[in-house]
Amino acid sequence: MDINILLFDEFEPLDVFGPAEVFLHAEQFNVQYFTLSNKRAITSYRLPIVDLLSDEEIDTSGVLLIPGGPGTRLLVNDKNFIEKLKILIDKSTYCLSICTGSALLAMTTTLDHKRSTTNKLAVNWVTRLNSKILWQRHARWTMDDKFYTSSGVSAGIDMSFAFLEHVTTRDFADNVAHDIEYVRIRDSQSDPFS
Repeated sequence: MDINILLFDEFEPLDVFGPAEVFLHAEQFNVQYFTLSNKRAITSYRLPIVDLLSDEEIDTSGVLLIPGGPGTRLLVNDKNFIEKLKILIDKSTYCLSICTGSALLAMTTTLDHKRSTTNKLAVNWVTRLNSKILWQRHARWTMDDKFYTSSGVSAGIDMSFAFLEHVTTRDFADNVAHDIEYVRIRDSQSDPFS
């Protein structure tokens, strides 16, 4: 299964590379990084990422992973970006978002009437974007239909393990966590930051 990770300017690096580490250790996944613009992106810490795939070079039926970061605050108003994102979401088998990546999902309306969460430091801004979403203010991550959403930054790693367990087994996910020496939070309601 392909894990297609969408990158854009000012994405949060841990939102991307934490989950990527999980999926890279689960060898049956093919992790790919792509962009909707010019095959490059700059992290929120000004690290350039180059030679990315375009959305036309990925298998869009795989898993779409959307990070958060400061760049989401501009992209929620970019109608062209949101329209392209909605098409990718519709084609994906699963859609995972981390942190304020749920703000981008909110603008596509694909989360309408579904449970979702977001970074607790940005919860007031994100929840105002779409009142039709069943926002969970106390959740480390949520799952509803094909959508997984996580709260802030490091919660994306726990959400990735929950997803991995869902599509494989608990033992498999636990073995990957052991391999990367990560202590999982298995309870999606364990949210000390809400």
